[in-house]
Amino acid sequence: MSIFGVSVYPDLRPAEEIREYLKTAASFGCTRVFSSMFSVEGTNDEIISYFRELIKAAHDVNMQVSLDVNPQFLTKLHVTPDDLSLFAEIGCDILRMDLSYGKEKDLMLVQNPYGIQIQLNASMGIEEELVYMKEYGVKDTQLCLGHNFYPQRYTGLKWQSFLKTNEALQKYGYPIDAFIASHNKNTHGVWDAKEGLPTVERMRDYECSLAYRILEAVGIDCILLGNAYASEEEFKAIAEVRKAPRRIEDSPLYEMFRSFGGMFAANRQIRLKVRSADHISDMERYMAYEWFPQIDFGDSSEWIWRSRTGRFGNESREIPYRREEGEFFEKGDVVMVNDNYKHYSGELQIVRIPIRNDGTRNLIGKLAKDETDLLDLITDGDIVTLIEI
Repeated sequence: MSIFGVSVYPDLRPAEEIREYLKTAASFGCTRVFSSMFSVEGTNDEIISYFRELIKAAHDVNMQVSLDVNPQFLTKLHVTPDDLSLFAEIGCDILRMDLSYGKEKDLMLVQNPYGIQIQLNASMGIEEELVYMKEYGVKDTQLCLGHNFYPQRYTGLKWQSFLKTNEALQKYGYPIDAFIASHNKNTHGVWDAKEGLPTVERMRDYECSLAYRILEAVGIDCILLGNAYASEEEFKAIAEVRKAPRRIEDSPLYEMFRSFGGMFAANRQIRLKVRSADHISDMERYMAYEWFPQIDFGDSSEWIWRSRTGRFGNESREIPYRREEGEFFEKGDVVMVNDNYKHYSGELQIVRIPIRNDGTRNLIGKLAKDETDLLDLITDGDIVTLIEI
C-alpha cells in the first residue's frame, strides 16, 4: 500500500489551523507532510521558525515532514551540501531538492550523518544521477524521488511521459512520490494556487480517490494531496480505497486456489467504481460485488478484462438472458455471461474494445466517469474489486 500524505503551507495559514488539519489527516492514515520551504518569504529566522513549529506539530501526530528546497535557497540559509545540521536541529525527515547541485554534491547531501533522507526531483530527468548513486551504494533509506506539482492549469506532466518516466526510474528501486488535487472549496498552496496541485495534468479534475487509485496502480510509493485543505469527505473516500483487501482465505474458492500453488499470494488489488444498470438482478449484483476474488488469469484477449471465478462454486446461480439495447457493448461496460452460454455463465467481464452484443452477455453496469484510465492500468494477475456507487 502506498504512503498517504498531505501538504501544508505555514506561511499562508495560522499554526493552530494547520495543527488541527494534521490531526484530521493523521486520523485517516496520513503519515507524511510536504511543504515548500523555498517559496516562503521572510528573514531566515522567520522561515526557520515557521518550519520548526510545523515539524513539531507533524511529529506530534507521528507524521514525517518533507521540505522542498533548492541550492539557491540553501545558500540563503548558509547551508552547504556537507553540513545539514540546521535541518537536523529542526527535525526535518526528508529534504527535497527541487533543483540539483549536481551528482557529486548531491551525493554529499545523501551521505549526511543525520539520517535525513534526500529526495531528488523525479520530473526533471535524473536517471544519470541515479546510476551514479547506485555505483556508490546509496540505499533507498537515504534517497527517494519526488515529482513536481503544477499550480497552473494546462502545465502538469503529460500522462504518457509520466508513465514512461516512472517505468524508467522504478528499476533503480528508490521510492517515488507524486501529487493529486483536492477539490474542496477555497483551497490554497504555493504561487497563489487555486486550481489544485497535481503532478499529472489530465488528473487535475479527477476526484481524489480515483486519482489516488491511479497513482497507486502506476506504482507510486507516496501519494500526497498537493493543495490544502482537503475535505473530510475526501479523506473518507481515500481511506475507503486504502482498506486492506479481503483475505483470500475467506474466499469460497480458497481450497481450489490452494491447489494452484499460492498464485494469489502477492497480487495487487485494483478497485473500480461502477454505476449499476437499473435492471441488474440480485444474483448479478452478488456475483459482481460480493463474489471474490475476481481475477484475470492472463490468457484473455485484448477486447475484455475477464474473470472466470464466477463460474466456480455457487452452481445454483441463475443468470437468465436479458435483451440489451445496442449492437455493441462499449469500453467501460461491465457485463456478465448469461445462461445462453451456460458453461461460462457467471463470468464477470469489463469491455476494453467494443464487442458485439450477441445475446450471451447481460449489461450489469458501467465504469464511473474516468475509471477507464484505471482499467487501462490493470495487468494480468491483478485482483479487481468493484465498488458500487
